Amino acid sequence: MTQASAPTFTDGKDAEALRTIGEVAKALGIRQHVLRYWEEQFPMLKPLKRSGGRRYYRAEDVRLVDTIDRLVHKEGYTLKGAKMALQSGGKGLAADPQPTAGMPQPAASTPPLSAMSANFAYRARLIALRTTLVNALHEA
Repeated sequence: MTQASAPTFTDGKDAEALRTIGEVAKALGIRQHVLRYWEEQFPMLKPLKRSGGRRYYRAEDVRLVDTIDRLVHKEGYTLKGAKMALQSGGKGLAADPQPTAGMPQPAASTPPLSAMSANFAYRARLIALRTTLVNALHEA
């Protein structure tokens, strides 16, 4: 999986500085309880925990949260599907997905998608299309 850059923080801290759950939630627009739930669902998401259970997110944790958010809320993955996609090493996951008229196809420079990753990509595209249709019906 290509390394996405961490979201930009405007708090004056170094880009690699530890962030609290509140800072991460505010920067990414994700509620704190969702971040805590994702820790349970995604074993690879392990922010540092200090005394009293206070969480501190490293830059790589923030990038992972941003990727999970993109998969779940923008590309239409289920939590289980996003977890499987991340565990498979991110094969078939675009760092900056481009919407296409047809079904998703791997870029020429990337290795072929496994059958499981291809199914996730197709499912995500269908969910995105369904959402577009539902929104169009509600606007009409």
